[in-house]
Amino acid sequence: MNIANKISTFRILSVPFFIACLVYYTPEKQFLRILALVIFILGAISDGLDGFIARRAKLQSKAGLILDPLGDKLLLMSAFIFLSPISRLALEFPLWVSFIVISRDVIIIIGAVVIYMVKQSLDVYPTKWGKLTTTFQMLSVLCVLLQYKQAVFIWWIAVIFTVVSGIDYVKRGFKILYALDSRRINS
Repeated sequence: MNIANKISTFRILSVPFFIACLVYYTPEKQFLRILALVIFILGAISDGLDGFIARRAKLQSKAGLILDPLGDKLLLMSAFIFLSPISRLALEFPLWVSFIVISRDVIIIIGAVVIYMVKQSLDVYPTKWGKLTTTFQMLSVLCVLLQYKQAVFIWWIAVIFTVVSGIDYVKRGFKILYALDSRRINS
């Protein structure tokens, strides 16, 4: 296990602590919101750091292709779930924002599983839309954790990028599946 994969694993292992801080948060226990914020910031930094290290030191691996996006999905999905109306924060994500973000990720995961089952391999790489989506989703979470009143503007941008990247990933998935079908027919 290389250093980039260890960083991704750290992000995955930090998710239960992040969730626990949000679940046990009350207005009287502000330190838990701050601790959740610190854990999330470390997770966001580790997201950029593991990819940078893997590319820079040429440490890209099959495990890294799974661990890195898994860490991102777990951290962001848990943030959008536990910062929704079930939270006790004054400012939280509306249910529809969480629904859009989580739906996109579920569709991407199901699509990846289908492609892997058909193709017996999976080349996972983020697109520019995916990177913009992750960036604005992370900014949205930070704004909500900071209770920044103008967070609405940031989460609207995140929702737009989420929808655009979701459509882009679905189109790419169908191209991969159609390419496989046309090769089989022409063979």
